[in-house]
Amino acid sequence: MNEKQTVLNNKKNIRRRNGKAFFTGMRDGIPIALGYFAVSFSLGIIAKKAGLTPFQGFLASLFTNASAGEYAVFYLIAANATYMEIALITLIANARYMLMSCALSQKLTSDTPTYLRMMLGCTVTDELFGISVARPDALNPFYTYGAFALASPCWACGTSLGIIAGNLLPLRAVSAFGVALYGMFLAIIVPPCRRNHVLAVLIPLCFAASYGASVAPLLSSVSSGTRTIFLTVAISAAAAALFPVKQDEEAVE
Repeated sequence: MNEKQTVLNNKKNIRRRNGKAFFTGMRDGIPIALGYFAVSFSLGIIAKKAGLTPFQGFLASLFTNASAGEYAVFYLIAANATYMEIALITLIANARYMLMSCALSQKLTSDTPTYLRMMLGCTVTDELFGISVARPDALNPFYTYGAFALASPCWACGTSLGIIAGNLLPLRAVSAFGVALYGMFLAIIVPPCRRNHVLAVLIPLCFAASYGASVAPLLSSVSSGTRTIFLTVAISAAAAALFPVKQDEEAVE
């Protein structure tokens, strides 16, 4: 009887710790959720241009928690790309999440069940990874679940409302909101460029290469999705070969 009571008490303590971690994650996820809502509203404008309905946009953002990946998918849909092109560019754009998942797995305790680890991998985004990896000591996965439970609906609802607004607003207003997403990407790439001179050179080079491929005699006849895949793989591979990141630099970052 004492052993049974001990087991029950342990389970209650575990549930209590998980619940506390969950609500702490929700609290820390409030600013992320607000930011997601604003950014996904602009993403909805792009989805509207691709022909998605509000419900389709809601599902797309609910199951794809990646701004860059979704933008690429909506862009490819608008360009009538093939399913294979969409799958490849999504894999390339979101490959960094595999590395983030591996990093988070190192912060979990050894007795964390496999299904909780898999669920954690499904909740990884840039911002949620940032607050999760910064947690002191071991990471309770319910902390990330709590932040995700608040951020994900805001991301999906913002996309859906953006599509609705795109259907109601005049064309000039829709174009103006569409520029906001480019501002988000600039906010992502400018700070690293200021710290890394290699990136400061590579990013303008990517812009130039993208434009050059769109007007080149042979590449211009290829679909935009295929050009994007080719340029992404070629430039990233060349940069990795010519400018490898040293171990001490990785530790500093």
